[in-house]
Formats: sequence, C-alpha cells, structure tokens
Amino acid sequence: MDKDLVFIKDKEVVTDSLTIAEVFNKRHDNVIKDIRNLECSEDFSLLNFKESLYQNRGKDYPMYYISQDGFSFLVMGYTGKIAAQFKEKYITEFRRMEKKLNAPKVLSEKEQLIASMELSLQSSKEITEVKNKVSSLEERFDNELTLNHGQATAVNHSVKRRVERLYNDGVMGPLETKRQMYSNIHSNLRRAFQAPTYREIKRQDFDEAVAWIEAWRPM
Repeated sequence: MDKDLVFIKDKEVVTDSLTIAEVFNKRHDNVIKDIRNLECSEDFSLLNFKESLYQNRGKDYPMYYISQDGFSFLVMGYTGKIAAQFKEKYITEFRRMEKKLNAPKVLSEKEQLIASMELSLQSSKEITEVKNKVSSLEERFDNELTLNHGQATAVNHSVKRRVERLYNDGVMGPLETKRQMYSNIHSNLRRAFQAPTYREIKRQDFDEAVAWIEAWRPM
C-alpha cells in the first residue's frame, strides 16, 4: 500500500483526496469539505489542491490532486496514533518519489544508440552549416577583394609594356601621342572591369585583366 500513497502526475509528486480518505479512514465527502474549508490563501489552494473528477457507478464526483505542501496543510488537524503513523509514511513516500522523479534517467542500450546517432547527426549538420558559412564568406571575400600590391604593380607594368610596344610599332590608331595612349588604355581598362582605378580591379579578375591588356589596341 505504501507505494500507492503518492504517485507522479504531470511531472509532480502528488496524492489525492480518495487515497487520503481511505488511509485516514474518513468519508471522502468529508475530506472534500476539509479541503474547501481550509484557511489558506487562494494562491496556495490553487497551487496545491487541483480539483478533478472521478467516476463511480457512471456518475462524476469531485476529487482533488494534492501536493506535498497541500497534504501537510490538510492533515495538520488529523490526530491520533494511527493518523501520526500514516503522516510519517506519507512524508517518507513523498521524499522517495521526489528522488525518483528527479533522478537522471538510465538509458537502455537502444536509447543510448539512438541518442548517439542523434548527436552524430546534429554534429554533422552543424559542421555542414559551418562549412557552408565559411564557403559563403570566402566567396564574398573573393568577390569584394581588390588587387594586392604585387598584382596592382603587375597590371601597371603590363600597361606600360603594351603601350610601349604598340607605340614603337607605330600602332597608335587615332591617338596622336603616347600620353593619349596611356589615358585611353586606362580608361578602357576601368570601364571593362567596372573599377574606379586599376588598383580597384577585383583580385579574382587579375588574370583576365592582364590578358585584356595584352590584347588591347587603340581604337
């Protein structure tokens, strides 16, 4: 009988008015009256005495689920040797069930395997998400990064070589001076790669820019 004195309901250790009536040899309707006539605050009553229903011979009757604090408050006035014994048993059972409720759950081998698989899947998902973010950042970084000092210098030298070669070969088109050729190639280069200056050409476009310079001819 001890194991039935208290039980777990909605993740809370409770007893009920029916059990108290049976244990303390009282009529259940009198236990209900005792609960309703308790001189406690409304907040305490709502928290520790939760009204419900039970069926008997096809009819519904009121009952209460009672917390440990509610039990202590209710049976405070129950006197006598037998009542005292059952109070002790109730207190012991409440403590035992509280420990049981709060004890860490021991997983079976199957549950451990499932938990391990779920953890692995979660870790794999997180790693994939991190990789995707890194890849996205790298792509964004590459798209926004401009020429480094060495590349900018190489582009400038390519421009000089191209202009000098064309000028020496007499390939000037409508341009009359070497200065005009420099101005023209830089203007065309900025327009081709949508950059305010040749130094702000995207780093990922470096090889294409050098090839473009090598193929440039004055128009």
